[in-house]
Amino acid sequence: MCNFAAEIDMKENENMLHSSLLRLKEYCEQEQFKGWDPYDGLNSRLFQALPFFKHSALCRLVVIQGFKRCPVNLRRVAMVPKQHNAKGVGLFVQGYCNLYRAVERRPELAAQFGSLDTIASRIHELSRLLISMRSPGDYHGACWGYNFDWQARRLFLFPKDTPTVVATNFAATALMEAAEVTGCKEYLDVALSAAQFVLHDLHRTPYASGFLFSYSPLAGNDTVFNASLLGSRLLSYCYRHTADEECREAARQSVVACCAGQRDDGAWVYGMLPVQSWVDSFHTGYNLDGLQAYEALTGDTSMHDFLERGFDYYVNHFFLPDGAPKYYDNQQYPIDIHCPGQLFVTLARTGRFAQHRDLAQRVLRWTVEHMQDSKGYFYYQLKKGISSKISYMRWSNAFMFYALSYYLLNENE
Repeated sequence: MCNFAAEIDMKENENMLHSSLLRLKEYCEQEQFKGWDPYDGLNSRLFQALPFFKHSALCRLVVIQGFKRCPVNLRRVAMVPKQHNAKGVGLFVQGYCNLYRAVERRPELAAQFGSLDTIASRIHELSRLLISMRSPGDYHGACWGYNFDWQARRLFLFPKDTPTVVATNFAATALMEAAEVTGCKEYLDVALSAAQFVLHDLHRTPYASGFLFSYSPLAGNDTVFNASLLGSRLLSYCYRHTADEECREAARQSVVACCAGQRDDGAWVYGMLPVQSWVDSFHTGYNLDGLQAYEALTGDTSMHDFLERGFDYYVNHFFLPDGAPKYYDNQQYPIDIHCPGQLFVTLARTGRFAQHRDLAQRVLRWTVEHMQDSKGYFYYQLKKGISSKISYMRWSNAFMFYALSYYLLNENE
C-alpha cells in the first residue's frame, strides 16, 4: 500500500513538473525570449531623455533600486523596452539542450516538448542569437555582459555590454553543450575563446595560496567567491576540450582560494569585504557547481572535502520541511525564484538527484504552487509584505526554464 501511494505521489509530481515546464516554455516562446529585468531601469526612455538625472550617479542608483524594489511594474509607463539578455539567452540554450537530451532518452516526451528536430532548430536559433550578442571591445576572447547600464551601490557604473565572468560562464558553457547536441563546430570555437577572456581580461586578487578572479574587467567587485568559482568552472570546461594546462592551473588556483574562504561549517559568505558577509542560497549553489565542474573535468579530487561540506550545509540550511526555500541561512525572506531553481541544478550537476529526490519534489511543489503564475511565468520574489510578482525574462523565466529542464532530465534517475 505504501509503495502504491509513493507511485501515485511520483506520478503527480511528474505531471506537475511537465505541466509547469510546458506552460513556461510556451510563455517564453510567445514572448520571443525578450523581457524586462530587475536591473533595467536605466533603459527607460524617459530617464534617458533627462540629461541631468542621466549623468548623476546618485540618480542612476535611485532609479535602478526603485525599479528593482517596486512591487508594481512601472516599465511600460517609463518606456523600458523588452529586450534579449545574453545570460538569459544562454540559460535558454542550455535548457533546450537539456530538453533535447530528455526527449532523446524518452521519446514519449516529444508529444509535449517537441521533436528532436524542432528542439534542435530552437537551439540553433538561440545559439546564433547568443553569438551575435558578444560584448564589443578589445577583449582577448568571446565574452558577454548585460543589456543595460548598471549603477552599483558604491557609485561606480557598469556600462551596458560590459562583460562579466558570470554571464560569460553561462553563455560559453551553453554554447559548448549546443555544439555537442548539434555538431556545430562554430559554437564550440566561440565558446572556447572565452577562456582567453577569463585568463587575460579579469583581475586576480591574491588570497591564501591562490587568487580570486574579478567579476568584470572593471575595477571593483574583485572579492566575490561565486564569481571566481564560475570562472574556474568555465576554464574547467575549456580544459576538457583543449587539455590546455594554463586553463587547468588558473582554475585550480581560484578553487584553492575559494576553498580557503569556506568556513569550517561548510558555508561561504558572499565575498571578502565586510559588506559582503551574508550567506545566501543560490550563490552557495553556484559555488558548488564550480567545485563540481573543476573536480569532474580536471580529475583533481584534492578539494573534494570542501565540496562535501558545502553541499551538506546547502541542503540542510536553505530549505524548510514543507519545501519552502530560504534566501539566507538565517532568514527566509525575500524568497527569490533563484533559491528553489538552483536546487534542481545543483542536485543534477553533483549527481545527487536520486539521493535527495524527496527534497526536490517538496521544493518543486511549493514553488509551482506559490511562485508560478497562471500565465506560465514565474514571480521574482515573495516577501513578508507586498511581493514582487513581476515577470522578468532573465532572472525568473530563463532561470526556471533552465532549472526545470535539469529536473526533467533527472526525474527518472
